[in-house]
Amino acid sequence: MSDRAVSVIGGGLAGSEASWRLASAGIPVRLYEMRPRKMTPAHRTGDFAEIVCSNSFGADSVSSPAGILKRELRMLDSLVLRCADAARVPAGKALAVDRDIFSRLVTEALESNPLITILREECDSIPDGPVIIATGPLTSPSLAESIRALAGEEYLSFFDAVAPVVIADSIDMSKAFRRGRWGQEEDYINCPFTREEYEAFHEALVNAERTLPHDFEDSPAWFEGCLPVEVMASRGLDTLRFGPLRPVGLPLPESGTEAWAVSQLRQDNREGTLYNIVGFQTSLRWGEQERVFRMIPGLGEAEFARFGVMHRNIYVNAPAVLDSRLRFRNGREDLFLAGQITGVEGYMESTVMGSVAAMNMEAFLTGKPFPEWPRETAIGSLLHYLGDAVAKRFQPMNVNLGIFPPPEKKIRNKAMRCEWTAARAEEAFLRFLSEITGRAEH
Repeated sequence: MSDRAVSVIGGGLAGSEASWRLASAGIPVRLYEMRPRKMTPAHRTGDFAEIVCSNSFGADSVSSPAGILKRELRMLDSLVLRCADAARVPAGKALAVDRDIFSRLVTEALESNPLITILREECDSIPDGPVIIATGPLTSPSLAESIRALAGEEYLSFFDAVAPVVIADSIDMSKAFRRGRWGQEEDYINCPFTREEYEAFHEALVNAERTLPHDFEDSPAWFEGCLPVEVMASRGLDTLRFGPLRPVGLPLPESGTEAWAVSQLRQDNREGTLYNIVGFQTSLRWGEQERVFRMIPGLGEAEFARFGVMHRNIYVNAPAVLDSRLRFRNGREDLFLAGQITGVEGYMESTVMGSVAAMNMEAFLTGKPFPEWPRETAIGSLLHYLGDAVAKRFQPMNVNLGIFPPPEKKIRNKAMRCEWTAARAEEAFLRFLSEITGRAEH
């Protein structure tokens, strides 16, 4: 379809998926991967799509948002998912794989494809010609500087300090209230503590189990502007009350007096379906986050769209710098981003961005219309989030019910809401596939 070879930088999940999809469309690929010539502290092999943190790709049933996303990838005939299914190991309703077999299958598929030329070398600058950048958290410093020059100094992050995000409909507004400090900025939801509630919460927080950094990350030496909430709490019983949980300027609606402490939630997307817990960047284990943060009044039944993380990462501020095609708004029209660097979180989310970038590149090279992903689908919802999130407080996101358009009629039961969302997504995705297949035939 095209004699213009595309340079794909990075042989992780997104780069592998993008390379295979381009080659399947008849487009030659130069795939750059520096391993094994230059290893990273996290990887063990030179295989493509080597996964290093967990062997689980998450839930594999359409009763969950992650399962809806996998269904869409399978409908796109994803290489990564095909290899994952072949390397599957028992894990209940989750999709888990034998890591070595999985990476070997992906590597064999790419190495045997005559349209893919593999270059085992570090790409320290952005090549000329069409390019997909699919580098992950360990992007080389020189290439990162090239990306920074395109994104802008303030729009490229090298460290993920993310507060938990909850779905708005799951907040108990009989215990919480809307008000900005001193009556301003009504996009805040406030969760007031009594003294007894606060002291119980503080004790649970300081004693909760934390994650440990990976061996390749420095031991936590937190800078003061981004302290984990549990580190702040460990400095004294009242530290949080004079920090992110200060109650001043937030009188209780019923009495007009101040609560003992107040946790604020701030609107996280323009649609108002997601709220993040202000000042709660954390290194607690996810199960501990759910246990402890549900002690916040109003969050007893909270649905977490994502948990907080503090880890090494590299990503751009997507709503500020990327267009809807995953290109820099003020950059080259033949340069696309894919994977985690776009501002998504998770194995399958990164893989999806590889597919999207490749399909966008194919459209660009062949002059066909760009794919218009339906908002109702998991992929469309992820892409919508990348443009819809509030740029000044953008956080990477994985697929969750909070980023899908809500039902016209509120469905309180989470399982029923997910089932309804899955049916709507499948219908929209089938229409989408029919449309792009029809364009390909013509």
